[in-house]
Amino acid sequence: MAQVWKCSGLRWAGGGPVLVWSGGRRSGLERGKWVSFGVTEGGVRACVGARGHVCPVGAVVAGRSIGARCEECARLDRAHSVAADAVPDDPRAYHVYLAWFGPGMVKVGITAVERGEARLREQGAVCFSWLGVGPLMAARRAEEMLRAALRVPDRIPYAAKRAVRAGLPGTEAERAAEIAELHGRATALAGWPESLARKPFRAVDHVRVFGLEGVPDAVGEVSELVAGGVVSGALLAAAGPDLHLDVGGRVVVLDTRLMRGWELVPTHGSHGGGLSFPVREFREAGASQDGLF
Repeated sequence: MAQVWKCSGLRWAGGGPVLVWSGGRRSGLERGKWVSFGVTEGGVRACVGARGHVCPVGAVVAGRSIGARCEECARLDRAHSVAADAVPDDPRAYHVYLAWFGPGMVKVGITAVERGEARLREQGAVCFSWLGVGPLMAARRAEEMLRAALRVPDRIPYAAKRAVRAGLPGTEAERAAEIAELHGRATALAGWPESLARKPFRAVDHVRVFGLEGVPDAVGEVSELVAGGVVSGALLAAAGPDLHLDVGGRVVVLDTRLMRGWELVPTHGSHGGGLSFPVREFREAGASQDGLF
């Protein structure tokens, strides 16, 4: 019987993206790596729990759920979230940043200084610049001020990010132009919290980190995993939680958050690639294994 694997999610470490599995094992995701796995026949997707605790009722969650949590566990997880202002006494220093995902697509956000660029890579930011650094609540006030004064959102749907990756400008200067202009307007605003130190503009570009240079346009995205389904293909790029896979000559995006909660098994198909999970189109158009792939 094949070994069963449970995915804990994709992490952006210093050396690049890695998939983390229950038990602590990690799989590096170098460009060109062959990604091949299936969902167990008759399997169901289990709630992943919250804050390191298992779901108390063992709930089953929908295949299209990004969070992979039942309502109760999702509520518990958010109750201890910085994003929900649930921990205002957090003593850590925070960065305020501007992130760019494509033409006309900029957001403002905050992240703990100790996390470095990890949060930006997790979101799939094509480029970004720090705006300021200081205590949590000062960073939060600056974020709210910029949203109101510059009409910059603090959230952008992943579907929108995927849709613009095919048409990114070719140079780092072009990709940084929008956040450069907004950075200048932001730092000129009156009313910045006194405890927040402003940071000079310095664009950090992630196109090469993500491997997006020269990647063919994706034809669609996996909408959900299903029992008995499989995917097999070469990794072309990884941006945020998304894997861009060449499956039999066409590029499909797999959001790795959809893998959480399923029991996954290795597959040993040919290297021609294949996919039997449902795909939402963007346009018409044998041996023992010591790792999942």
